[in-house]
Amino acid sequence: MAASPEHGSPVPDFTLPGGVLVGGGRDGAFERRDFTLSERRGVPVVLAFYPGDGTAVCTKQLCSYSSGLETFTDCGAEVWGISPQSVDSHEEFARAHGLRMPLLADADRAVARAFGIAAPGIGLRRAVFVVAGDGTLHWKHVALLGATFQSKETLARHLATLV
Repeated sequence: MAASPEHGSPVPDFTLPGGVLVGGGRDGAFERRDFTLSERRGVPVVLAFYPGDGTAVCTKQLCSYSSGLETFTDCGAEVWGISPQSVDSHEEFARAHGLRMPLLADADRAVARAFGIAAPGIGLRRAVFVVAGDGTLHWKHVALLGATFQSKETLARHLATLV
């Protein structure tokens, strides 16, 4: 398994299938497409890796980020949720909770391995990576147990230092 990127180093590029709810909240369209990190150069991206759709802590985390999405967009950033579940599972999860950020499917955990957070049994460790617009790592948090998550306020403080 690769080591987790360090502050100031380039993060691994990747392309994953995913989707995002657009227009009309839970009843809106779920637009499916591939998401490529390098195509977002110039824009900070928060990569929120989470173990599973519909689990208690993951639901609380993603709902918090979604309901406070303006916290991120006000910083000029995007938030992508990444877990091992399928795009179909992500659509169901997004619709059930009105999640407004893209949810990406890392089904084979190749991206989790590239970021050094793959974990036996649970698939991946709960982790957040703040990627600067130039594609380098600005900040990260990798949880040991994953029972808690980084708040949108904490992430906004780190995003604010990019300006």
